[in-house]
Amino acid sequence: MSNLFHRDLNADLPRIVSAQGNYLIDDTGKRYLDACGGAAVSCLGHDHPTVRAAIKAQVDTLAFAHTGAFTNQPAEDLAKFLIDRAPEGTGQGRVMFLGSGSEAMEAALKLARQYHVERGDTARSKVIARKPSYHGNTLAALATGGHAGRRAPFAPLLIDVSHIDAAYDYRMRNEGESEEDFALRMANLLDAEIRALGPETVMAFVAEPIVGASLGSQPAPAGYFKRIREICDAHGVLYIADEVMCGMGRTGTLFALEQEGIAADITTTAKGLGAGYQPIAAVIAAQKVTSVIEQGSGKLWNGHTYMSHAIATAGALAVQQVIENDDLLARVCELGAQLFAALSARFKDHPHVGDIRGRGLFWSIELVANRADKAPFPAADTIAPRIGAAAQARGMMVYPSQGCADGTNGDHVLLAPAYTSSPQEIDIIVQTLADAVADVITP
Repeated sequence: MSNLFHRDLNADLPRIVSAQGNYLIDDTGKRYLDACGGAAVSCLGHDHPTVRAAIKAQVDTLAFAHTGAFTNQPAEDLAKFLIDRAPEGTGQGRVMFLGSGSEAMEAALKLARQYHVERGDTARSKVIARKPSYHGNTLAALATGGHAGRRAPFAPLLIDVSHIDAAYDYRMRNEGESEEDFALRMANLLDAEIRALGPETVMAFVAEPIVGASLGSQPAPAGYFKRIREICDAHGVLYIADEVMCGMGRTGTLFALEQEGIAADITTTAKGLGAGYQPIAAVIAAQKVTSVIEQGSGKLWNGHTYMSHAIATAGALAVQQVIENDDLLARVCELGAQLFAALSARFKDHPHVGDIRGRGLFWSIELVANRADKAPFPAADTIAPRIGAAAQARGMMVYPSQGCADGTNGDHVLLAPAYTSSPQEIDIIVQTLADAVADVITP
């Protein structure tokens, strides 16, 4: 009998007691290759000596000083590190550090509201996001997300958020439609929605540069985000980029949005920021936003007790320095190409794999009942969760999810291995995934 409130109260979970490289080890000695980083979190594996040393050193120096009265050096250094490397157009912005991606999304939405209020544009309170999408589990973040299954139990508690379709190539792109035309058509949904709501009422548009948990590492078509940037600027709407899952090197650049040639007004990031060594997330506000507040009230209206925690920021700074000093972004690109090639060789002709998509070390396969018409398996068949369980039984962790087709139906399995993975581990990941799929689905 456990007194811990587990996600599944009836599950008999393995007890992890140690880690070695990219493997977790339970109390029976069984080893699990972490092919998903938990949820695209553990980008440096589970026992990096440099990160551990940085956290231990900070524990011996300073753990906590309330940011209502004090600052600390690790937080200052990490903020400068991120601003110095943010996409061109961010300017001399500012960063706030919080405890989770959900917290960061709440803070980003509040910051967007503060920006408009400080400008005297008090009618702007509406948010537009996309479906499918997932932006966190707190109430405003959950409302912003466009995942029907996750929203449903809490619907009476959620604020009203408008949703447009995500640029979901596999299911949304018309036959014969060019990538450029598809990008423009999908981006222009935002323009239409802003006009329908009334541009003077819209506060922000929220979108992941690469859709993570809800859609399975779906990149945008080329040109999509440049058009999004134009639309937001034309209507005075802030663009909030949710890089909680896809940021901090996961796609081959530190910020996923770098590859789209634009900068967001506000960016959230979390998982790869601290690599799981400490709970940490960040809200990065461009100079466009911070200058309005500096010249207005001069106050951030959204304080949290554990903001800029010294141990968390020291650990995250060490993570980011390792990524940069060891040239791991280049390694992400190299291993990502290997992973894509291996997935393609194994699954491109599989009768129940409809799509293989991703970028960097962020890839997914989408499972379908029928490739010809892209019909998903019924959600009740729990195809993706069963593949996840089969992989775990074989000693590997993947990230299974449902709802990509319509919010309820549609199965995909996401892979997000560590940047420190070996080529041999990439091969093991694809082989084990193939075996797990075969355990669940008969071709």
